[in-house]
Amino acid sequence: MAKKHKKKHREEEHIDESWLIPYADILTLLLALFIVLFSMSTVDQQKLEQMAQVFNQIFDGGTNFMDNPSPIDVPITPNNTNETEEQSSAYIEDQKALSEIKASVDEYIAVNALEKQFVTKLTDEGLLVTIRENILFDMGKAEVKSEYRQIAEDISDLLVFDPPRNVVITGHTDNIPISSSEFSSNWELSVMRSVNFLKILVSKGTIDPLYFSAKGYGEFKPVASNDTVEGRAKNRRVEVLIQPRVLQDGTLNDAPK
Repeated sequence: MAKKHKKKHREEEHIDESWLIPYADILTLLLALFIVLFSMSTVDQQKLEQMAQVFNQIFDGGTNFMDNPSPIDVPITPNNTNETEEQSSAYIEDQKALSEIKASVDEYIAVNALEKQFVTKLTDEGLLVTIRENILFDMGKAEVKSEYRQIAEDISDLLVFDPPRNVVITGHTDNIPISSSEFSSNWELSVMRSVNFLKILVSKGTIDPLYFSAKGYGEFKPVASNDTVEGRAKNRRVEVLIQPRVLQDGTLNDAPK
């Protein structure tokens, strides 16, 4: 009976040793877990990946779920909140400035009774000033009519900005084919109209040519139907696009194009 009791006592001692884990190791694992959880809630993706590499090296160099952590959103902190607010404020201020420019152009149009030849509109791309073809050019010609050169020079004064803004001059035509000794297509006609108009703007010396560009779309961007005389007249136009300095996402747009 004594031997049987001794054998049972040895088996109990052996069981106790099999599950015993040092208390210090438990604390270490818990500390590591808390650090990981805290890191996941406060750091960005790059810092999380760096921490994952460190812990992988500590735990026998193995791999675990930290090798491919799930994407996490960058937390909203006072710093990036302020940055977002500043970007939004800059965009709003720039839109306000464009509205003031529009008011100046509208005043010029009203004073000179040019409402039938000029149209202004604020768009996502900036302030768009549309000039009807008949006030600037003869049919099928690209030279600005001498009696209207003064209007182009006046517009030059309205395009002086500090700091400068990017401005794009674009020519458009109707869809009636043109074939002359001077132009072989409406594309060429539209481009030369925008270039000649831009030359007058720059010739006064009040604007920086670095921020101005010219292009032409021919008949390929109509604003009205080419099936009517009125529609074709609207399509023959020159557009002046005054671009924003700050885009809606806060990106600066002040570099010359």
